[in-house]
Amino acid sequence: MKMACNFLNMDEASPAALTDLCLSYISLNLEHFCVKQADGSLCLRESLLFPQELADQLLAKMSIEGLLNDSTVGVFRNSEFLRLRRACIRTARISAEAFQRAICPHRLLELNAARVNADLTIADILQGLATNKQCQESLQRLVLTGLTMSSLEESSRNRFSSLQGLRSLSLANVDFYDSGLADVCSLPRLESLDISNTSVTNLNPVLGLRERLRSLTLHQMKRLEMSTAQLLGVIGQLDALQHLDISDDKQFTSDVARQLLGHPGILPALISLDVSGRKQVTDAAVKSFVEERPGMTFVGLLATDAGFSDFLSGEGSLKVTGEANETQICEALRRYSEREGFVREALFHLFSLTHIMEKPRPDILKLVVSGMRNHPATLNVQLAASACVFNLTKQDLAAGMPVKLLGAVTHLLLEAMRTFPNHQQLQKNCLLSLCSDRILQEVPFNRFEAAKLVMQWLCNHEDQNMQRMAVAIISILAAKLSTDQTAQLGGELFIVKQLLHIVRQKATQGVVDATLKFTLSALWNLTDESPTTCRHFIEYQGLELFIKVLESFPSESSIQQKVLGLLNNIAEVGELHRELMVQGFLDHICSLLHSSEVEVSYFAAGILAHLTSRGEETWTLSASLRAELLEQLHSAILKWPTPECEMVAYRSFNPFFPLLECFHTPGVQLWAAWAMQHVCSKNAPRYCSMLLEEGGLHQLEQVQKHPQTHGDVKRLADSILESLQRHQARTGVHTSLHTQPRNQPQQNPHPESDAR
Repeated sequence: MKMACNFLNMDEASPAALTDLCLSYISLNLEHFCVKQADGSLCLRESLLFPQELADQLLAKMSIEGLLNDSTVGVFRNSEFLRLRRACIRTARISAEAFQRAICPHRLLELNAARVNADLTIADILQGLATNKQCQESLQRLVLTGLTMSSLEESSRNRFSSLQGLRSLSLANVDFYDSGLADVCSLPRLESLDISNTSVTNLNPVLGLRERLRSLTLHQMKRLEMSTAQLLGVIGQLDALQHLDISDDKQFTSDVARQLLGHPGILPALISLDVSGRKQVTDAAVKSFVEERPGMTFVGLLATDAGFSDFLSGEGSLKVTGEANETQICEALRRYSEREGFVREALFHLFSLTHIMEKPRPDILKLVVSGMRNHPATLNVQLAASACVFNLTKQDLAAGMPVKLLGAVTHLLLEAMRTFPNHQQLQKNCLLSLCSDRILQEVPFNRFEAAKLVMQWLCNHEDQNMQRMAVAIISILAAKLSTDQTAQLGGELFIVKQLLHIVRQKATQGVVDATLKFTLSALWNLTDESPTTCRHFIEYQGLELFIKVLESFPSESSIQQKVLGLLNNIAEVGELHRELMVQGFLDHICSLLHSSEVEVSYFAAGILAHLTSRGEETWTLSASLRAELLEQLHSAILKWPTPECEMVAYRSFNPFFPLLECFHTPGVQLWAAWAMQHVCSKNAPRYCSMLLEEGGLHQLEQVQKHPQTHGDVKRLADSILESLQRHQARTGVHTSLHTQPRNQPQQNPHPESDAR
């Protein structure tokens, strides 16, 4: 029987099912559909009768998404309208009282309470189930993996025997003792038992189930005090047994697997045997054992010396976990996703295979994601998994991966970076994977948190190759953030200081490389519409440094464009104008205004337009210099050729509107109008919509009608208004535009020659 927790295991490449989307929306917005009770729990406003399967799925969705708590679980108290049969509360954080009131009134067939919070013990669960006699009789499957037993009195401890209908019980990784096993083995219908990694020392009570036990899992029985002969003496009497797991990932020296495989006639009904991690296992012995039982469908051989023969390849009807080939390794990841040691072992062997993969393998990446998700605090698992992720998503391979799957793996990579901030190799693996066009541009994830984590790494490490990737990632992420997020990120003093430190190093070395370009881009994006970041830039002598950069690389137009783009952002902050009104600085800008590269001249003109826009009263240098600059500004703009493509991107026209009102300085108006006309002509759907939404139509009409408007400005205003009219005629509506980044070209975070 499958638990409700598995209902989400659909093809990652397929669009989300409507049911899943609806359940996600309800889970995330539960309070909108509920009223809060006096005890803080939620109750649905309307008594809607949910189909029973949807009630199970809603509970599972809330559990998986980490949304199940004492408040939200309250909606399930009404067992008449939200009827549960297969309840999954896996990893939930709910109290014993909330469990009893919300889950126990239902006539459950299955309950998966694996790894719930420590406040809800096994004793609490058994006591809660005991309050509903119907549930005690109906419950067939119970998963209590990883729970605490509790300190109940001896007289009330043994309560499993009250669950008379129970057919399957998992107590793996529980502090479970011999007395409890005796109680469990008295259950009249029990067919499947998992007591892996418990404190059981003697398996003799299992003989009470000899006629009906079909599945017995004894993985890593570290406290067992039975000899091999005694253990096989018990197991050999379980004639109905079909599935036996005696694997051990701690590499104990017991020869139980060897003796079992060499024991003729034992367990004749067996169809599945797992001896992974056991010593003295050979291909010949396994083959002989399987051939005696032609109905066998699975053998577990990971971390043994077996599995390398053609017979045990795992390619046919006999499935095999092992390390001999891709099929065996993937089977291991699929079956052992919750076994830390085996996941680590399988990922280690998978890594060597992923080096040579030339086609996208979302099926394998999904298995890696499962291992990462189940063992977030295990360094060796995260280390091996992150290395596999890089190999599976590098270069063009990411393009063939479903966005949803890449989103999940990106989230897990960020979690690993947060959990192990001081492990350099893990951080390197994660950065290598993040440095991907597809991930940075298309995949949904928390870019703000990612930027903070990468910036934190950058401030703590000096590795030159990794530094290049880190600043590349930051430059792209910063361009994707909202204004508030950019301001918050750039507002951290250490971030601006560190980025300026990198620029200073490169300027001193006289080196133009990808690291310098990406660092300049990052600073450009972080200062965009962020006065605080701009102030930090000035405080840390950024202006003096950028003048040095312009002097150091006089023929590098790409560097000049990024430097001037950032200085445009500084110039937009009126309170910082005084810092920019320095003769030497303006000499540089004036020189670049006459650059043959229109992109360079454009940004130089923008700086002059902002500095001269506030009038003579705020100008601190000579009036003649201001007049001369305005004349040169106007003249330079008229000489610009029409760019072939969109050379700049804006997310708002608001900084331009004050410039359009400068009728006393037509050069300033001309620059603003040229910029608006350029982007509206190159990308009308985006920028015409933006301009209409922000009130630009009124602004331009005012310019068009004003008696002081210069003819050059009026011609550009007319051109923009014509573009707006065509856009309105084409769309019929004022289209809505989502906020987009920013004022600079698209970038590849890792050109082949730079990133790896």
